[in-house]
Amino acid sequence: MATKKKGKPAPPAPAPNVVEVATRGGPFEGASPAVIRRRAGKMLDHLGLSGVELSIALVDDATIHELNRSYRHKDKPTDVLSFPLHERPRGWKPKGAKGAEIGAGWPHVGPLGDVILSIDTARRQAAEQSRPLLAELTMLLAHGLLHLVGYDHRTDAEDREMTARTRELEAAASARTTDGPR
Repeated sequence: MATKKKGKPAPPAPAPNVVEVATRGGPFEGASPAVIRRRAGKMLDHLGLSGVELSIALVDDATIHELNRSYRHKDKPTDVLSFPLHERPRGWKPKGAKGAEIGAGWPHVGPLGDVILSIDTARRQAAEQSRPLLAELTMLLAHGLLHLVGYDHRTDAEDREMTARTRELEAAASARTTDGPR
């Protein structure tokens, strides 16, 4: 319960974020939906977002290939697709400074969008880079989430900024917490 201090009520607690993870295809060994959900929640918190809903789908290459063909007109599988449910507000730009929260300037609550991750492509890319599958999925999730909130990589400068923010979110998502499971 909020307590009063000098006659003023305490500010309301931020609205909780909701993260849903679905699977289609598979198998998904090494990619627990519960772990993906927790990591996504940490990323949303790190960005300062509250009251948003994020849907994540872990799919196979056949499924993401069809989505990539239907929505991007690219006849091949890809590693991650993002489908924002809001247009970026006119004139709004994500803050790029390391550790900067975007939540204060983000005008939307409720559904944020969908991030689709190909487990097959992630598994291949992880093997090529000799890194764990979960690390690859975390990077792809961060990349997809950043697209949902307005980041892009059309120019070298945007690419550098997005890469830096992706690494920042990877670290935030992977950090151990002492307050128990999320």
